[in-house]
Amino acid sequence: MSEQSFTTMAGPKAVGAAPEIGVGMLGYAFMGKAHTNAYKKLPYMMYPPPAIPVLEAICGRNVEATREAAKRYGYRKVFSNWREMLADPAVQLFDNGGPNDAHAEPCIAAAAASKHILCEKPMARTAEEAKAMLDAVTKAGVKHMVAHNYRFVPAIRQAYNLIKGGQLGRIYHFRAVYLQEWIMPHYGTPMIWRLDKQAAGSGALGDLGSHIIDLARFLVGEMKSVSALTKTFIPERPTADGTLAKVEVDDAFAAAVEFENGAIGTLECSRFAAGHKNHNCLEVNGEKGSIRFNLERMNELEVFWVEDRPKETQGFHEVIVTEGYHPWINNWWPHGHIIGWEHTFVHEIHHLLDCIVNDRDVAPFGATFEDGYRNAVVCDAIVESAATRRQIDLKY
Repeated sequence: MSEQSFTTMAGPKAVGAAPEIGVGMLGYAFMGKAHTNAYKKLPYMMYPPPAIPVLEAICGRNVEATREAAKRYGYRKVFSNWREMLADPAVQLFDNGGPNDAHAEPCIAAAAASKHILCEKPMARTAEEAKAMLDAVTKAGVKHMVAHNYRFVPAIRQAYNLIKGGQLGRIYHFRAVYLQEWIMPHYGTPMIWRLDKQAAGSGALGDLGSHIIDLARFLVGEMKSVSALTKTFIPERPTADGTLAKVEVDDAFAAAVEFENGAIGTLECSRFAAGHKNHNCLEVNGEKGSIRFNLERMNELEVFWVEDRPKETQGFHEVIVTEGYHPWINNWWPHGHIIGWEHTFVHEIHHLLDCIVNDRDVAPFGATFEDGYRNAVVCDAIVESAATRRQIDLKY
């Protein structure tokens, strides 16, 4: 099967003078659902929108599941071959929400076809693969962004503004942990693609670590060196046919990092942290104060200022990031009415559409393929450091 058309309308035809941008989605599961939800919300919540995303086509390997997703989400056409989808002139923005092993080749082909690209993280399985993707979009001159959606959490953007504005002064420390539990023994998780090195490239490192590596670079700056350990707690997993397959990716890692600006930091990720569902927590310490953030309380930012209060009441205090003057909040609800994880994708895609329509730079607010490449260099260095038991100096 190559294509099937539906009569379902993909969305509004026009909002004011906003142009339309046809979207071609690769993948229909977790990220396909999250991104599609954002495309549908964006025109009426981020009003007026820079462009109207039109859900032109969706592509997946499972024909029946892809067809069902198209009906559910409102995509006009279904493809089982991404090459054929990219040949559709109605597709102007290629959204790659496929598994990690389906990132490089389709994105490189999309760039050659002059499509703008949004690619899920980690951008690639290795730095070498990421470099080929970066070279392709650079040559083609298309807009490109890696879907590091946590850059678009209002509290994270507020932290970015404070740090870049100099309110924390010189930065001394960055520390982050990203903890989940979903592949622990009591879940009985079989051998799935996220545990397959060929498909995923790495385990917790790429799945979770790429997020906090990106946040470290976004908030603090470029990294200079890493020293790391990785661990695989369950070396074999059952397959669908009842045999056992070797797990060659990490279940957890911990790394010490040095930044080019002299700050030091720690990164830790695990999918074996009982009780943690999606615990992405970071802290930045500077000469004038500190900032703490926990994704599971994403509307809150904890701050401490060295000279802010009388010593009797000095300490961390909580800021509820829901005022109209906080990033993006005026697009949503009255102050005190919290937003959620799904809204980060609306902010992210709004930024990309604005960059496409108005020819603005995706950086520094969005993660470009350059960021994706540098992220992959850090991931490769963590793997190398763990294997060799030595500190690795980063070379981009």
